Amino acid sequence: MTSSDLAPGPTPRASILADVQALRDSFAAGTTRSTSARLEQLTALRRGLRRETTTLTRALAADLGKSRPEAAITELGVLLQEIRHVQRHLRSWLRPERFSPGLLLAPARGQIVREPLGTTLIIAPWNYPLNLTIGPLIGAIAGGNTAILTPSEHAPATSAAIAHLVRTHLDPAWVRVVEGAVEEKSILLEQRFDLIFYTGGGGVGRVVARAAAEHLTPTVLELGGKSPVFVDEDVDLKVAARRIVWGKFTNSGQTCVAPDYLMATPRTIQRLLPHLRRAARQMYGARPHRAADYGRMVNEQHFDRVLALIDDDRAILGGTAEADRAQRFIPPTIMTEVDWEDAVMGEEIFGPVLPILAVAGPEEAIARIRERDKPLTAYVFSSSRRVQQRFTEETSSGSLALGMTLAHVGSTGMPFGGIGDSGMGTYHGRAGFEAFTHPKPVVDKPLRPDTLRLVYPPYSRVRSTLLGRLLR
Repeated sequence: MTSSDLAPGPTPRASILADVQALRDSFAAGTTRSTSARLEQLTALRRGLRRETTTLTRALAADLGKSRPEAAITELGVLLQEIRHVQRHLRSWLRPERFSPGLLLAPARGQIVREPLGTTLIIAPWNYPLNLTIGPLIGAIAGGNTAILTPSEHAPATSAAIAHLVRTHLDPAWVRVVEGAVEEKSILLEQRFDLIFYTGGGGVGRVVARAAAEHLTPTVLELGGKSPVFVDEDVDLKVAARRIVWGKFTNSGQTCVAPDYLMATPRTIQRLLPHLRRAARQMYGARPHRAADYGRMVNEQHFDRVLALIDDDRAILGGTAEADRAQRFIPPTIMTEVDWEDAVMGEEIFGPVLPILAVAGPEEAIARIRERDKPLTAYVFSSSRRVQQRFTEETSSGSLALGMTLAHVGSTGMPFGGIGDSGMGTYHGRAGFEAFTHPKPVVDKPLRPDTLRLVYPPYSRVRSTLLGRLLR
């Protein structure tokens, strides 16, 4: 054994500072500027996702009990589709957009150039640990930035798989991964970045925003909230129930845009309940703990939190009796006769519990949504164009989905993000590219003729009159 064998390795702080500096130097050297380099890195990412599919799928199963089909639909498939879309359109997005500087500056030309921001930080959550780590990275690469990824420590298997993916398939001059928990993330947040992209809860989101303010760093905050569902009397309740059950219980309810609570009239509730129970049984069987396609809570802490929200006296499906802490299993649970003051309505559920609340009709549903924090999304099942339009105009949410749940967030053509307490900024497709770039106006005016002499003092009466007409 030599003295070097006993020497301590780099501290987390030293390693993190080295990573940040290396990426800053790489960006300053122009490594990420060219379009061809961006496309090559996206191709490498797409190839890496395909080659590491087995490793990533196993990691998602270990962390969240995700089945291979669910992982393909909600994690890997979404990312591969996003990369293809971005590669197809990136060159057109990078073309300067012309604009007229106006009559006062004539003759002159103007264009808007999308420039990279620099070195960015992406802080990812645990509920869709692959999708919500790599999804923002696609936008960062397309925008010509370097990036540090910090996956969630609450999904350790997926965090390790992402670190392996990046080390093996991507250029360290573009992307690096910092694994760890509070200490590592705190060190990262002390550094100056050109953008911080955070997905997670509002409490940590405020911590991120305060840290970013120290350096006047722009942020994209993808948070959450209680996303409501309203079911009108005039819809096909069988189809609506299937879409609601799927959206709610996918990933064991651990989805930021999962239906959080359902509103309907008492009559509609009575007609809807049998369809909800039947849909849950069709998807997950009579014994969902044996269902290959039903997930698990991420850890015992979240298991305990969600279980405490269940009132067995009101559960018409599932409940605490079927739960298994050792397996982190909570069954699909539906609760009726829920009151607005009940504990389950006091926080975002983020688990497989669907409370159902009676309202008099669309008017009360709209009023209930408006009296709460603005949600990340809202869902409406109604055949009435008037009702749909009322929810569109009279409620505010990150997005509004009519006749579906959950599926809309996979659209590469839709900007996805929150509003108010549910977040700020959007991404996916072009919106992701724009989130990681700055629209820089470039104005070009020839020196001759020097028409700007019109605005130089002193201002004669004739010149003042002419300026007054031009500036009306």
